[in-house]
Amino acid sequence: MSWVTVGVVLALSGLVAAGIAAITTGWLPPLGRDRVLRPRLWGYGALVSALGMGVFAFLGPLRGPDLRVAPYALSGTAVFLVGSALQMAARRPGRPVTPPAS
Repeated sequence: MSWVTVGVVLALSGLVAAGIAAITTGWLPPLGRDRVLRPRLWGYGALVSALGMGVFAFLGPLRGPDLRVAPYALSGTAVFLVGSALQMAARRPGRPVTPPAS
């Protein structure tokens, strides 16, 4: 097992752990915590993102040049993007920029 595989497994494990913690307890990692309005939705998005990235990583670049599984690897990318969209939907809506009063 290479160090890249270990790094991918650790990163995905951390994302899964943060997603489960957000779903069960509402806890979020400190980075960006103040911007998330719905922690459970963010947690589901984290789990879907981790699933998609895991499918992509282990069927794509970490598997090697096998074109038979390329459609599955690319579908993992699509699942990752769906999870990222869920995480973005869990954030607070943006506020319009107002010019300073003079």
